[in-house]
Amino acid sequence: MDVGELLRFNPDKPDLKRKTTNDETSVDKLSKLKRSAGEVTGNELTEEEREKILRMVEQEPDGPAMDEADLRQLILRFEKKVYKNQEMRIKYPDQPEKFMTSEVDLNDAIQEMHVIATNPNLYHYLVDLNAVKSLLGLISHGNTDISIAVIDLLQELTDVDTLNESEEAAEALVDALLEDQIVATLVQNLDRLDDNLKEESEAIHNTLGIIENMTEFRPEMCVDAGQQGLMQWLLKRLKSKLAFDANKLYCSEILAILLQDTPENRELLGEVNGIDSLLQRLAGFKRHDPTTTEEIEMMENLFNCMCSALMLPSNRGRFLKGEGVQLMNLMLREKKLSRFSALKVLDHAMTGDEGAENCNKFVEILGLRSVFPLFMKTHKKHKKGGISEDDHEEHVGSIIASMLKHCTAANKLRVINKFVENDHAKVDRLMELHFKYLTRVQNVDDRIEKEKQARLQGGDIIDDDQEDEYYLRRLDAGLFTLQLIDYIMLELSCSSGVSTIKQRILQLLNMHKGSITAVRNVVREYAGNIGDAKSKEHGDAERQRLLELVNRF
Repeated sequence: MDVGELLRFNPDKPDLKRKTTNDETSVDKLSKLKRSAGEVTGNELTEEEREKILRMVEQEPDGPAMDEADLRQLILRFEKKVYKNQEMRIKYPDQPEKFMTSEVDLNDAIQEMHVIATNPNLYHYLVDLNAVKSLLGLISHGNTDISIAVIDLLQELTDVDTLNESEEAAEALVDALLEDQIVATLVQNLDRLDDNLKEESEAIHNTLGIIENMTEFRPEMCVDAGQQGLMQWLLKRLKSKLAFDANKLYCSEILAILLQDTPENRELLGEVNGIDSLLQRLAGFKRHDPTTTEEIEMMENLFNCMCSALMLPSNRGRFLKGEGVQLMNLMLREKKLSRFSALKVLDHAMTGDEGAENCNKFVEILGLRSVFPLFMKTHKKHKKGGISEDDHEEHVGSIIASMLKHCTAANKLRVINKFVENDHAKVDRLMELHFKYLTRVQNVDDRIEKEKQARLQGGDIIDDDQEDEYYLRRLDAGLFTLQLIDYIMLELSCSSGVSTIKQRILQLLNMHKGSITAVRNVVREYAGNIGDAKSKEHGDAERQRLLELVNRF
């Protein structure tokens, strides 16, 4: 049987069909035959023979390190194989058997290139010798096996630990890849890969690995990645009806990375209806909990994506139009694992003036019945996921504070009246949280003051960086939650027509030897930190409003 007959003969999968041309099928069959032969041989080895081979491999001395001349020869051989394959494909476009050998040789040359990943200090020669352009050109090769081999190589070359070994050479490689729009090339290739085929599914995973590696090494490239079609592909892949797998999880991770610190991508997400896409995907967790740890991780990634998106004010309006408030409220009522992440999303959606409509909508759909049970009882973090107890209390406090600040008069009164119910039980809970966080913050303040005195006595100067570190420690102790709780106290106390709430607050302060001055100081500090992310005029107005509440308390 000659080579052509061998390629046409496949006893295992006679009806094998792939989304490739005839020429791709030829090399693919050959590679499968080679792999099958290797697997059979491996299975015939005894345990003793395997151990002997492993010992021989471990004892094998390392070969000589690659130098510039070796690399040049390697790249030259690779370029010759690329040129030869292109030439044969052009000459014999309809005769796969004519260019099959050059295709196998090219694949072998790509495998040889993996040795470069062990010498990151030589990466800049890949750029100087134009090998980067050749590699990127092969991603769209007619034979997906060649494309998969290149993706595997690039994933290894861009490994973050490897890149950090030689930053200057790594910078040159990453610059060249970005200059040639690697993300756009990878996204175009993703569209032709089939998740149902093992090799191509692994190639999708490795493609996402390349992008993750590069964003970790060069975070600012997230903007370009979003603009080159990656975000749309991720959203489409997450919405697909394919069963949950490692690639879906990876897509959620990459999307979270793109949105985390990149306002441009948050805006793009809104423009491509990404808010609706995320809501549709999250709706699946409304009545059904994820079944595995990996699926829980994907759910949390999607919630984090939504929170990042809602940091852009314009997306809060899109969230409202997409009925995101209703979905989150249903999740609060269903008491599934998604409940606590929904709380976090509502906090983001109701923040700021742009969240005012979300606040009113939440009250109108009877959301107070959902959020106040969570205010009255803090649920411990679920062993499989969710948010911590401190985060739970912060998010609930922030939601109530937002409603008191932004709701219309009628809806605000509905919020206030909840604190009158059941003999002011919610006021009692509010004061319980006040004393809890006030004690924690005061303890940290006392330790910080002692540290400052010791530093000053030792002749040290407390600079701005040190002050920032002290402030972060106070936030970790719960300063922001304390500020929210005390702001709610002032809003309730100063609201006209409900004097019994203020009486209860003052009564509990006296009973527990609390201090009105302490409450006023907390809110004054809160007012002093407002306005950093807003216009000066808006910040000044809000600051003045808070100080008026302090004076009226």
